[in-house]
Amino acid sequence: MIRILIVDDQSMIRVGIRAILSSQDDMTVVGEAENGRLGVDKYRSLRPDVVLMDVRMPVMDGLAAARAMLGPERVEGHLARVLMLTTFDLDDYIYAALRAGASGFLLKDSEPEELLQAVRVVAGGEALLAPSITRRLIENFVAARPRATAGSTALNALTDREREVLRLVALGMSNAEISGGLFIAEQTTKTHVSRILQKLNLRDRVQAVVFGYETGLVTPGEKP
Repeated sequence: MIRILIVDDQSMIRVGIRAILSSQDDMTVVGEAENGRLGVDKYRSLRPDVVLMDVRMPVMDGLAAARAMLGPERVEGHLARVLMLTTFDLDDYIYAALRAGASGFLLKDSEPEELLQAVRVVAGGEALLAPSITRRLIENFVAARPRATAGSTALNALTDREREVLRLVALGMSNAEISGGLFIAEQTTKTHVSRILQKLNLRDRVQAVVFGYETGLVTPGEKP
């Protein structure tokens, strides 16, 4: 059962999302909050698996709340997946949410089926959510920034195969797609991804994508 916390300052949004999620046998909404501060408090007490988080809220915005949930002061022994709810404003605020550890973005006008799929994907932690959205965000911001020299140096810690796997991860490919393209077992791909995250001190695949673009391993507009 996927336990979900909804954090949004618009009551109609919360009611609509709760109705959609509650209709599923594998999902349950454990709580709601109308601002980031209350969201953090409920996150710490309820320990949900997935947090649906609005970007802009009073008292504490979604970015600050995500940092509190996922950063050094997070609940020990618990780390949920945070899915940001956005109207697709391309600003540094949203990009910073990725770097804070958010697992992806969901447009507020998405269809119910997309919401359900997004929650399941994020809860599973398998693949980058909505590559068309997240990759576009990353590409827009990284294109305007110089490459991260320190990150480029960190790439030296990877083997040639690990660098190739990282490049494909950054292009939004799933483990199954990577395995097919490199003609290796899916378990081998999972092992490579795990080692990459460990060597580069990255939290998940989303941060690996950001790292890949920032270091120039992948360039904006590049296709898988």
